[in-house]
Amino acid sequence: MATLEEKLDKIRSPNLQSQTQTKVILNAVEETLKEQNAQSTPTGYFAALLALLNQSLGSGQANNELTPSIVYLLDVVTPYAPQPLLRSKFTQVFTLLAPVLLLEDAEAPLLRSSIGCLESLLLAQDSGAWKLPTNEISPRRAVAGLLNLAVDHRPKVRKRGQDALRKVLKNPPPSPSLDHPAADLCAETAMRSLTNVANEAALSKKQKKSSTEHDPALIHSLQLVKTVTVASSGWPSKNIEALCELLLSIAKSGNGHMTMAVFDIFEMIFESMAADEVASAKLPRLLEIISEMRPSANDTQLLPPWIAILSRGYDVSAQVEPEDTFQKLPDLFTMVSEFMESSSHNIRISASECLISFMANCIPDQVIIEPSIYDEKTLEKIAKSAENLLSVKYQAAWMETFSVLGAIFDALRWRADPMMLNVARTVGELRGSDSFTGKKEADEVLGKAVQAMGPESVLSVLPLNLVKPVKDQPGRAWMLPILRDHTTSTNLQHFKTEFIPLSEAMFQRVLDNGEAAKTMEIKIYETLVRQTWSILPGYCDLPLDLTVAFDQTFAEMLANLLYTQVDLRLDVCRALKALVESNKDIITMATAIDTADNLILRGRVSEEDAQKNLTYLGNFAGNLLAVLFNVYSQTLPQTRGPILQTINAYLSITPEKELVETFDRVSAMLASSLNEGSKEKGQKAKEQMPSTSQTLMDLVITMSIYLPRQSFGPLFNIAALIIVRNEDPQLQKKAYKLIPRLAESELGVVALRERITEIQDLLLSSAEKVSVPARRERLAAITALVPFIPDSSLHFVPSVLSEVVICCKENNERARTLAFELLVLMGKKLAEAKGKPIDNSKVPNMPKDAPPVSASIEEYFTMVSAGLAGSTPHMISASITALTRILYEFRDTVSKDMLSDIVQTMDLFLTSNNREIVKSVLGFVKVCVISLPMEMMLPRLPTMIPNLMVWAHEHKGHFRGKVKHILERMVRRFGFDVVNRNCPEADRKVITNIRKTKERSKRRKEAAKEGDEEDDDQQNGKRRARFESEYDEALYSSGESDASDDSDVEILGKSRKAQKGGSTYIIEDEDEPLDLLDRKALASISSTKPGKLRKAGRTKAKTDLDGKLILGEDDDGDDAMVIDTPGQGGEEGGVGAYVAALKSKDVGRRGRGGRLKFSNKRGKDDDDEEMDVDEKEVSIIKTQVNRGGRGGRGGRGDRGGFSSRGGPRTRGGGMRGGRSGRGGIASGRRGLGQEKRHGPAFAGKVGKPKSPGRR
Repeated sequence: MATLEEKLDKIRSPNLQSQTQTKVILNAVEETLKEQNAQSTPTGYFAALLALLNQSLGSGQANNELTPSIVYLLDVVTPYAPQPLLRSKFTQVFTLLAPVLLLEDAEAPLLRSSIGCLESLLLAQDSGAWKLPTNEISPRRAVAGLLNLAVDHRPKVRKRGQDALRKVLKNPPPSPSLDHPAADLCAETAMRSLTNVANEAALSKKQKKSSTEHDPALIHSLQLVKTVTVASSGWPSKNIEALCELLLSIAKSGNGHMTMAVFDIFEMIFESMAADEVASAKLPRLLEIISEMRPSANDTQLLPPWIAILSRGYDVSAQVEPEDTFQKLPDLFTMVSEFMESSSHNIRISASECLISFMANCIPDQVIIEPSIYDEKTLEKIAKSAENLLSVKYQAAWMETFSVLGAIFDALRWRADPMMLNVARTVGELRGSDSFTGKKEADEVLGKAVQAMGPESVLSVLPLNLVKPVKDQPGRAWMLPILRDHTTSTNLQHFKTEFIPLSEAMFQRVLDNGEAAKTMEIKIYETLVRQTWSILPGYCDLPLDLTVAFDQTFAEMLANLLYTQVDLRLDVCRALKALVESNKDIITMATAIDTADNLILRGRVSEEDAQKNLTYLGNFAGNLLAVLFNVYSQTLPQTRGPILQTINAYLSITPEKELVETFDRVSAMLASSLNEGSKEKGQKAKEQMPSTSQTLMDLVITMSIYLPRQSFGPLFNIAALIIVRNEDPQLQKKAYKLIPRLAESELGVVALRERITEIQDLLLSSAEKVSVPARRERLAAITALVPFIPDSSLHFVPSVLSEVVICCKENNERARTLAFELLVLMGKKLAEAKGKPIDNSKVPNMPKDAPPVSASIEEYFTMVSAGLAGSTPHMISASITALTRILYEFRDTVSKDMLSDIVQTMDLFLTSNNREIVKSVLGFVKVCVISLPMEMMLPRLPTMIPNLMVWAHEHKGHFRGKVKHILERMVRRFGFDVVNRNCPEADRKVITNIRKTKERSKRRKEAAKEGDEEDDDQQNGKRRARFESEYDEALYSSGESDASDDSDVEILGKSRKAQKGGSTYIIEDEDEPLDLLDRKALASISSTKPGKLRKAGRTKAKTDLDGKLILGEDDDGDDAMVIDTPGQGGEEGGVGAYVAALKSKDVGRRGRGGRLKFSNKRGKDDDDEEMDVDEKEVSIIKTQVNRGGRGGRGGRGDRGGFSSRGGPRTRGGGMRGGRSGRGGIASGRRGLGQEKRHGPAFAGKVGKPKSPGRR
């Protein structure tokens, strides 16, 4: 809370004109205090302001200029005045303010300040003052005034009044009473107000008048009731019955807003009781009153809210008095379940939700863990009531009943057995009926029954009847998927006795079929076998009898299945993994959760039991790993994942001795396999399996994080041996993966720190032998190693820097991304080690006498900048790209001199003639324009912009678009005038175009705000939200142009897929929308915006009696021959193309100097492309057409083209021409059934002749 002096300082320097009068009065008060030699204390201010208030209100009327400011200052000062002073002056202040509060036309600011003064005065009163009656000038009378203002029609006055009441009631004077002395008064007044308004609303509704005028008043009254409720920690005990009755009658009105407001009030009452131990004493009486107000069973309006309030009330009761609430639960359950037979769907839903809430909240955990005899009887009563819900009279509510039954199973857990068995049997029998429609809901209930009681109990009343069917008993194969999805924390022995014989019987029937064709029956048996074993992972999820049921015989059977049954491998692996991981989760949970004894969360298995289970499984780990290793080597790569996860799980519990022995065996086999590598390489083409070396290396990597320290020596020797072998890139990749894998474990980190020098030397020595596919893994290994580099080995950073920089231009996207991350990581490493020496003599290719340098971010920039002197454009381009990334990352920490030098250097590179270099420089310039300080960039613009404009005319590589985009960002940041002034005169039209485009975009946005063009605004919104980081936005964001997005992808190595959002177009037929499920739909999806194509016209070529074509005549009804595809249009295709060309909008027009102009207009939005043609050229065209396209002197006729000066030189149609119209209609050849025709033939192509120079 701010001090008085801080508040007065704000008044002394007002921000608003309306506060000027307040400042003047404050200055006058302070001058008066100085003149009287009085101290500027809260008491002094209070006394002076009170005297001023007395003067301004002396005539009984408020001074509209002075009174608001005086009362405002009094409101500021009063909270800081001594309480004895406030108590003594209460009568005087209240007498002065009372007339103000009663004025009908009083302004809101004056009322708010007056309320604040009264609040401070009331907080200072003692219990004696609160005993004075309301008809005297007393605190109770002041509260009555506040209650009146708390329902004022003005929101700010109303809020201030309610806040004042809340604060006063929450701070009662010292007394033995639970409630504030004024709580009864507030409750009665609020009730009276609410009753009157509710009656008016009800009367208005009866008379069928509009009740909208009463709704605000009713809501305001409800707000007042809520305020009193919150402040009084519930409602005063004496008035609580009347309140409940009134609130329920309001909820009955059917108005949704009113009902929600009533719910909020009850919620507030319950919450305040739950939070306040003293107030919770009122809760039993409140619940008793609510229960007594039980509405009629057919009251569809009042019953649902009453049930909801009852549910919430007992939820709070369960938190305050859990044991007492639990004992009442059977009666409550019976009472609410009666509503389940209602014909109203809403009542049934409300009742079912209430019962679900009872089950979830009103059964204490202790009752489930260690129930007393009385507790068990209570649970049995609940189970009996639940069983009754399945009787015929509740048949209409069975769907809701199933939800309640599921909640009961969830709440009772294993205590549901045996008391809920009859429920499970009944639901199962309903589910088995063919005519039953609620199979899905029944399956959910049975699933929860299986989860709670275990499959053994459920199957005892609902047997599968598959192996030896019992007469008149249905088979229940439909139970298998339910058991698969819901079995957990049960006895594994039951699987061995129930499901293994079932699987054997079904599999035997499959074997009996032999090699014969599989019938439907045999396929069903195979499916049953798979479904049976799919249940095993559930049985292995925290089994209660693991040490008994998981014996050597069972383990051998699982091993045999892994070898022989490929289809079952996934389920067996999941089961084996679940045995380990579920027990490890218990140990983790026990340490993470405070209530370590809460067995409900841990399924009846204690931490000690879980540890014993893991130790027991560890005895089997060695043999199981051997099996899993063999199976892994025989499995295709795409299905190896689950096996490797299982191996990983058992490695974590394998005893250290066995683990070392296993590692030694695998290492020996790997060494042997490497020696025979050439033979395997020859076999790899025949087999699709990975080589033995790769498989063994996978196992070594998986084992690495569990190995003891003494095994790390051989482990690193293996890595050192394989990393330098580049003839097998996949094997090399796996060797590099070892370092990131070790960085995941504590022991591995210790090993990396101990052998950091050895690993650094290995990575540096193998730099020349890294294969292209392994570069990404090598970068990942270096990234994992950098955090562990000691300050004495900082030379490793410059040693690998050139390799990392080159990888910024790597083709592999993930390799590029890693390279950028590694650049930043190494920069941070050198920044942290600032001042530490870097021994350059240890850097490869550096002189032995190279002097050491101090680590710093500036030195790092110098190292990267060294690549600018590279011998190849590729190296220079990569260095610029790397500089761009680290410049953006460290722009705030690097010195300004260094930044200035780099920018100046890049300015020179803009003048390079190499496109690869300039492409990187453009990305660098863009980052500079966006992120560097303006004072650094402005001096560079006179040289930078002319150098940029050199590339504004280059179309290859999107250079023109990139430059324009950079200019747009410059204009946005530095202003149009600055950029225009530094731009060469010849190129200023580009800057002008940017300005106009920006202004146009601004106008569109303004229009969109007015609702004219909402689509543009939505697109801009999407564009702004597509960036994942600040650097991405700096590189890829664009205001009006996205032209440079593709090229900037290279700078960060970001996936282009992420950049293409919103740039894919669907080409649809006008008559029929595109079917995206069609396999051919991909052909109609384009990454470029489709242009507006001219429709193919329907054209008829006419012939005379001799069979000659007739061109250019009107349609007179003669026979015609349709050449083009039928469509709209007249003569725009086929043989009439030439006539169409003369008549269409593409016809030549006379321009200046008599030259003909041809237009290529395609639409109103397209640019015009016109070309000039001499008359001589036109005459040549006519000659060629009249000749039927025959070539000139010594040339053959065009094949589908024409010959002219400037005509296109294409195959079969250029200066040489081609054979004229071989086989075409226009070539003069006869068709079947036609007589011999004479006359000039067209040029072998049915179409419009192209103009010279058009392409």
